[in-house]
Amino acid sequence: MQRFTPGGGWPLRRRRLQDAPARVLTYDEAVAEADGHGALLRTHGRRTARAVLMLHGYTHGPGQVAGLAELFFERGCTVYAPRAPRHDPGEPGAHQGFTAAQLLRYAGDALDVAAALGEEVGVVGVSAGAALATWLGAHRGDRVARLLLITPLFAPHAGRVPPALLRAATVLYGLRLPPDRVNERGYSFTAVAQYLRVAANLPAAPVTGALRHVAVVTSPGDTVVDAARAEAVPAWLAAAAGATFTHHVLPEGEGHAHNVIGAHASALNERYRDLYDG
Repeated sequence: MQRFTPGGGWPLRRRRLQDAPARVLTYDEAVAEADGHGALLRTHGRRTARAVLMLHGYTHGPGQVAGLAELFFERGCTVYAPRAPRHDPGEPGAHQGFTAAQLLRYAGDALDVAAALGEEVGVVGVSAGAALATWLGAHRGDRVARLLLITPLFAPHAGRVPPALLRAATVLYGLRLPPDRVNERGYSFTAVAQYLRVAANLPAAPVTGALRHVAVVTSPGDTVVDAARAEAVPAWLAAAAGATFTHHVLPEGEGHAHNVIGAHASALNERYRDLYDG
């Protein structure tokens, strides 16, 4: 397995992208904040023993995780899946305009809500949302107890961006220096670079105390993310936190590619729920 050590230096690593302020909300305040804005919120009318925060992938929305959310809800969990910044379906192309700082504010605020909804808080992240989930697990590991990372984006597949060019591309597009480009999947280079900036700002020493289990799912047909990095980063975090770690590779020959959650992949939801529990 590839080893991972946080690093990279300026201008990728910025103090403001490593700040992780926390708010304390009441249950009622959390419900009021979570309700609306296109979010998915499933409650039992009270604070529950477990709350699960779900962070959808880039260009998607809370509907991507709705099926999995229902399974957690049926098991007694409160589930909250907010909509990422500039991901309103009524504003096509708006997702090209967010910043790394806005993504981290969104993720941090969402975790504050989830922490008020349940005693134990876990985070499920999909693709780019898994980069945010990992950032939360590393910077706020005193609150996040479980992580499930589905085809996480910490670096693009080498067939899309050669590793030798990755740092330069992340800096240039992350700071919006060249004109933006959009690939065949509808991915904005500047937008993806914001998530890569998040991944570059994991702490050298993660905050620990709550994190007990980390699970990652990769797909053999995935041509979007770097599979080695997708395993190495969560493994590093789990080891640093003293948490258990599971790497689940989806079977070859079943047509799995990068987007392995949603209505088209509902048969995998039970497996994902089990991986979350460890």
